[in-house]
Amino acid sequence: MGYRINTVLFCWLAVLAVNAQTLFHRPFPLQPGDSIAIISPSGAATQAMVDTGCVALRRQGFVPVPMPNVLKSWHGFGGTPQERTDDLLRALRDPSIKAIMATRGGDGAPHVLSRIPVDTFACHPKWIIGFSDVTALLCAEARAGVMSIHASMCEALGYEGARDTVSRALFATLTGRWPRYVVPAHRYNQMGVAHGTLVGGNMSVYGGLAGSPYDILDIPDIILFIEDTGENISHVDRMLHLLEVRGVLSRLKGLIVGKFAKYKKPDNGFDDMYHMIHTYVSRYPDLPVCYDFPVGHAHLNNFPMVVGAPVTLSVAPDSTTMDFEL
Repeated sequence: MGYRINTVLFCWLAVLAVNAQTLFHRPFPLQPGDSIAIISPSGAATQAMVDTGCVALRRQGFVPVPMPNVLKSWHGFGGTPQERTDDLLRALRDPSIKAIMATRGGDGAPHVLSRIPVDTFACHPKWIIGFSDVTALLCAEARAGVMSIHASMCEALGYEGARDTVSRALFATLTGRWPRYVVPAHRYNQMGVAHGTLVGGNMSVYGGLAGSPYDILDIPDIILFIEDTGENISHVDRMLHLLEVRGVLSRLKGLIVGKFAKYKKPDNGFDDMYHMIHTYVSRYPDLPVCYDFPVGHAHLNNFPMVVGAPVTLSVAPDSTTMDFEL
């Protein structure tokens, strides 16, 4: 009983620490033979998605463990909310599981969050890997004070047989070899050097968590990365306006603008999505900003980002670098 009380106390202290300062737990690097759970917290997965992801993981020496409900389907989601919750909880609580990878994005991960207290993630700190709608789980980890990895999932790992640069970067990150990113200069970049905690992901997803226990935008000293797909310029404009009226833009240490895919350009005078974003962030000339960073809804332009990690962002006239301070 004493052990349980101490464990619960530790979990709550970890959550409170995130509110007080930038302090995150880093899960252990993976070793050959470690098990990685496969879950479908968002959209329904196919057998092919699971199989190709498992093949890629085995090639890297890991043991993929598909959870019991990974192939379930309910109204287009990967099972009922309870089935998806059960799989995530099973993977978190099983000590033999060292990391958790989603099969795909889509919709539905917030259904799971409403059934799992945020301190559960602090009690079972493990790498959760995914992006798009899975950003919701990465936000939960961040609010629990645990690092996670915004990166390709099972579906994308099968595209190139996990031999491409992006997949290799993901597996290097999982095993503790942190990347250093160097990105070409962009005409809208704002020069400067920033030190802070890296958070972000899909704008629509983390924006929808505003005011909830999973809201990442209240974490202090953040360097925010943003990306989205299928959202037109006016929708992203609204999301940026929300960040501005909340005071988030004025509090940021740095901003990384990733890829925005499949959007329609309205007749509002903006050249493109980056032009519109620039009209907002140019009001903050002291804010270091990098555009066209390779993170987003295209596998070969979706390099892993360690959410919750301390990073240094250096935006110079000739290029931008980002270093993980781990």
